[in-house]
Amino acid sequence: MNRNWLLVIIAGFIEVLWATGLKYSNNWISWLGVTLLIYLSFIVLLKATKTLPVATVYAVFTGIGTAGTVVVEMIFFNEAFSWSKVFFIVLLIVGIAGLKLVTTESAEKEGGV
Repeated sequence: MNRNWLLVIIAGFIEVLWATGLKYSNNWISWLGVTLLIYLSFIVLLKATKTLPVATVYAVFTGIGTAGTVVVEMIFFNEAFSWSKVFFIVLLIVGIAGLKLVTTESAEKEGGV
């Protein structure tokens, strides 16, 4: 895994934080934190798209955000657990990994790692 894919994963984890924060922010300080996390996640994501295909990067980014937010909600905020949710999260992760695997070096943009 190269540095740019690591940036995509980091941006995805930051997305989990701000997406969860959207639901639980209730004052201007927490909204400011959410806004800063949104900004940070997109700055990190933009760095990765300089050398990786935008469509694949965005799919991986949103997939990490979606799966992570559902898991965080179930573990920390008492969202209802169901095996069907787990199945579809696993299916989503398999799709994300598949996209990453089929994105070859030759498909990456010119200009470096």
